[in-house]
Amino acid sequence: MEKLRGVGVALVTPFQDDLSVDFEALTRLIEFNIENGTNYLVAMGTTAEAATLSTEERSQVISHIIKANSGRLPLVLGIGGNNTAEVRHQIEAADLSEFEAVLSVSPYYNKPNQEGLYQHYKTLAETGKQIIIYNVPGRTGQNIDADTTLRLAGEFPNLFMIKEAAPNISQYFDILRKKPAHFSLCSGDDEYTLPVTLAGGSGVISVIAQAYPKEFSDMVQLAFSRKVDEAYEIHNRLVDITRLIFAEGNPCGIKTVLAEKGIIKNNLRLPLVKASDILQEKIRNEMREISF
Repeated sequence: MEKLRGVGVALVTPFQDDLSVDFEALTRLIEFNIENGTNYLVAMGTTAEAATLSTEERSQVISHIIKANSGRLPLVLGIGGNNTAEVRHQIEAADLSEFEAVLSVSPYYNKPNQEGLYQHYKTLAETGKQIIIYNVPGRTGQNIDADTTLRLAGEFPNLFMIKEAAPNISQYFDILRKKPAHFSLCSGDDEYTLPVTLAGGSGVISVIAQAYPKEFSDMVQLAFSRKVDEAYEIHNRLVDITRLIFAEGNPCGIKTVLAEKGIIKNNLRLPLVKASDILQEKIRNEMREISF
């Protein structure tokens, strides 16, 4: 899908000091990304701390993102879980009129085998909705093998993309080599964005890009244009801050960066906590080192 090409940003959910949702900060974050070249926005991903939001809060945040975006960028909505029947129900019940697609993480905790993963996404595909497969074994405890992804891609045209975040970059390349023409792969690992895009990927759904949207978007567009040296110059400047924001888990690192930029307050909901003082200082030092 051409609309979901380039840099997608997995938005954080900003919180006030009392841990209520900070809607003004969310608006600032959206405007900052729209003004600086982000191609599309992802609501209710892992980075949004969606697991700690009530049903009412999730609805309020989604509505606010739609309103603040005002049709300017394509939107993707995260709907996932480890109860296949419930995820299917949520997808069927959701108002997706403002969204290009659903991003659905593979079932976590249950640890299904490859046939179980295939059957899960087959069931979701039967909704007829446009769905992005999301493979992030570091969080789910189970990898979607390349063969399973390719099987799904070949049989269900509405499973049109995978956000791939396996720790083994060979898996990205195996999918890119063998995928059908209609199927896209975007990087789910910020550090792999450039090599994966150069190998034929469609870009990234990124965490760090919401803090450096212009730089990250420029890098991906340079990759599309095959301007490799210029793209790697940006990659090399951002690689250390990218590693730092994930050093103690996501989204505590990116919230530190966004707070330093004055876009949000550095608040998270339990069981997540702020980055350690040591990590925050490393992040501040690296932010001062980055020059564009």
